[in-house]
Amino acid sequence: MDDGNHACHPTVMQERIGTIGDTPLAYRACEGRGPGVVFLGGFHSDMTGSKAAYLAEWCAARGRAYLRFDYSGHGASGGRFEDGSIGRWTVDAAAVLGELTEGPQILVGSSMGGWIALLLALRHPERVAGLIGIAAAPDFTEELMWAQFPEAVRDQIQRDGAWMRPSAYGGDYPITRALIEDGRKHLILSGPIALGQPIRLLHGQDDPDVPWQHSLRIAERITSQDVEVTLIKGGDHRLSTPENLALLGRTLGALLGEDGA
Repeated sequence: MDDGNHACHPTVMQERIGTIGDTPLAYRACEGRGPGVVFLGGFHSDMTGSKAAYLAEWCAARGRAYLRFDYSGHGASGGRFEDGSIGRWTVDAAAVLGELTEGPQILVGSSMGGWIALLLALRHPERVAGLIGIAAAPDFTEELMWAQFPEAVRDQIQRDGAWMRPSAYGGDYPITRALIEDGRKHLILSGPIALGQPIRLLHGQDDPDVPWQHSLRIAERITSQDVEVTLIKGGDHRLSTPENLALLGRTLGALLGEDGA
């Protein structure tokens, strides 16, 4: 689990694998004052990435509670990636939120994590003080995968149960029929998203994976009047340059009412 970043010092640092259900979920938690910050990573990513590490440093410098974790089948957690789905990973996130945090939290969701953060906020509104989406991708399994796949790929998924998708960020990974079918049970962009919390959406205009217009659609659907979309000219999907991370810090700081620099 150790990525070499001990940013939680001098606050109390906890590094252990907690067993939630039958699957061990790896996490790193830093104690501090609330509202705490919970980072929800993207599809086929893990908690050692630059945004998760940056937020650990940011929160530690301000004595703010912080939690990052790996979904089942991701990173250091147990389970197989191909057995996962939006529903399964949302259950993982809800268990971590319930067992490892106290009081309202600011959810920071990257890509798929933005979808899961929105689902958590809808199901547990009392636990969510605010939400930041970084290239948030609700409904991506249907709109950005299934609807965009060539017919031959869709046929293979239906016939074989999976297709190995090439990735620009690492090795190929499976897209399963179960992932697509389960995703359809959790679609949220077809109607109002009934949230009242402050929502901030950051999106790069050169994102090759999730079009920046996706964030505008999310903002339109959310019923809260406290919603802001920030478009980053030249920004990619990851938004992990020093300038992008500084923007994330300022955005989080503004939500928490403190200096975000």
